[in-house]
Amino acid sequence: MYINRLLEETIKQVRTTFPAIVITGPRQSGKSTLLKYLIGDPDRIVTLENPDVRLLIKEDPLAFLQARKKPFVLDEIQHFPAITTYLKILIDKEKSPGQWFIAGSQQFSVMKNVSESLAGRAAILTLPLFQLQERKDVETLQDFMFSSSYPELCVNKNINRAIWFSSYLQTYLERDLRALINVSDLKDFEQFLRLLATRAGQILNLSGISAEIGISVPTVKRWISALEASYIIYLLPPLYNNYGKRIIKSPKLYFYDMGLLNYLLRMPNAGIVLNSSMSGALFENAVISEVLKNKLAEGIQPELYFWRSQSGVEIDLITRENGRFIPHEIKMSSIVRPQFFKNLIYWRALEKNCGEGRLITNGVGDIPMPQGIKNIYWKNL
Repeated sequence: MYINRLLEETIKQVRTTFPAIVITGPRQSGKSTLLKYLIGDPDRIVTLENPDVRLLIKEDPLAFLQARKKPFVLDEIQHFPAITTYLKILIDKEKSPGQWFIAGSQQFSVMKNVSESLAGRAAILTLPLFQLQERKDVETLQDFMFSSSYPELCVNKNINRAIWFSSYLQTYLERDLRALINVSDLKDFEQFLRLLATRAGQILNLSGISAEIGISVPTVKRWISALEASYIIYLLPPLYNNYGKRIIKSPKLYFYDMGLLNYLLRMPNAGIVLNSSMSGALFENAVISEVLKNKLAEGIQPELYFWRSQSGVEIDLITRENGRFIPHEIKMSSIVRPQFFKNLIYWRALEKNCGEGRLITNGVGDIPMPQGIKNIYWKNL
């Protein structure tokens, strides 16, 4: 059974103006399923992961592309990114909108060739993992903080999640990672990944990670970049606005998927997640991930930040909407306390170009708040 994706609306808009639509995103986010649904005809889809197909195309790329019925899909383009050079030639000859769909999982390898070959000719979109609005399996706070948003795990609850994540990681490490960076020992990288999981929701400390795992800082940077490119982790940058106070300049670390994060932390069930010392950080990660996915589904480059002064005053999340900064505080509690929104009041006094502050909690219903601040129940994200 196909589940409609929020990105479909954005695709409908851009396919009326752009000759090509590029869809990137995490492996197993449903890119191929989405395109099969939108195109309908399997004969108009080719998967470049197949070496026989690549060999056929390389004999005469232009002839192959010219013979295709439109719209046509080139899936798994990271296996043959050079084809975009030939695609550019055809697009420049006939700039009809919505003719070509390109999908790939590795952001760096896909975007490098797209930016060079299809600049101004392609709409660049990202299909995130399932969002709350697309899921029917999230009813409780435990579901939100523990369950995975990978489509296969959301739809098929009979899958052994531990085996699925183990297999996913092995596939990622063995195939995708070797294509991105040169890792001599994959066990070291998996240990590195599990270490990062313990730092979810924290300021990224490259030197600390380097010392703890015994690898150089340049290697840590390279591995972090590979995880970003593969949509495993997200680095939330700090906002640099000068308010007359020194601020933290390193990003904060988050994971795209709560299921994978909990697997890496060896959290076997939702009860342990809620009662762990990391529960607050995990709730924050779940909220940041959801906001990020919502922005990606809108087809825009997310403008998300955090702010922390050297004295410890922090705003968990700042979004930029309609030219204004919107501050967010994230608290797992179902009871709203005055200290939860004091930083929002403090920051709104500093930032003149500021919208309504938002407090994201587990609190349901109409909760009285100070003027200019609104409580948002996590399920309404």
